[in-house]
Amino acid sequence: MCERRNRDQHAPMLLTAEDPAPVRVLRETGASDLFLTADHAGRVIPKALDQLGVSDADMERHIAWDIGIAGVTEHLSALLDATAVFQTYSRLVIDCNRNPSWPSAMPEISEHTPIPGNRNLSAEAKAARVAAVFTPYHDRIRGLLDARANRRTVLVAMHSFTPSFKGESRAMHVGMLYNKDARLAKILLDLLRREGDLVIGDNAPYAVTEDSDYGVPTHGEKRGLPHVEIEIRQDLIATQEGQQAWARRFARLLTQADATLKAASNI
Repeated sequence: MCERRNRDQHAPMLLTAEDPAPVRVLRETGASDLFLTADHAGRVIPKALDQLGVSDADMERHIAWDIGIAGVTEHLSALLDATAVFQTYSRLVIDCNRNPSWPSAMPEISEHTPIPGNRNLSAEAKAARVAAVFTPYHDRIRGLLDARANRRTVLVAMHSFTPSFKGESRAMHVGMLYNKDARLAKILLDLLRREGDLVIGDNAPYAVTEDSDYGVPTHGEKRGLPHVEIEIRQDLIATQEGQQAWARRFARLLTQADATLKAASNI
């Protein structure tokens, strides 16, 4: 690990010139009111962490990233001309949809899989991950949202979920997640039901809360932005064809839903 110091965090610098930047942005000046985020888009591990002791096979699994969601979000950004912000690093390094103080932010076990490189982390080691990955990602989102302060913005958090979790099968194709503000989610749920070919989760397979999520509560609720978190089942978007198909579907549905939201609430 590089021993240069970060003046703000008082922690060793985790990333070197060989490591990619922690944030990727598409269409920074996109015309759409929709603003896309992908907290779990990547599965890179900093070279200094030696893949956290996790096997190559496990790094392909959902424990490392949201399979397929980067591709869906890239296509959706293009179809909508919408700004999209992507996290580059694996959720096993630090989960950017968790408060860094939570144990789930740097899990020692993910599902049933031990993560050796996350065992007994010192406060300094945790701070280095926050400084290198978590803070730049969320600072970039904040900066982009600040720059849009005088224009209408709707936050859409893009995620994917595994077809089975701890041995339990999940039949739903897609879920709409929300917490305090369900306006956009409810409109989308109605539109999705009209599609006629989907099993749909209403605040499932997860629900957004201040105790389990970071992105929507921080960037959506605290700013008072209309928002929704979208979860798509991973086997449906594991291929380019699936990613493109779901991006086309959501480009259509989000456009319709946002028009309805705008007309109903004048925002």
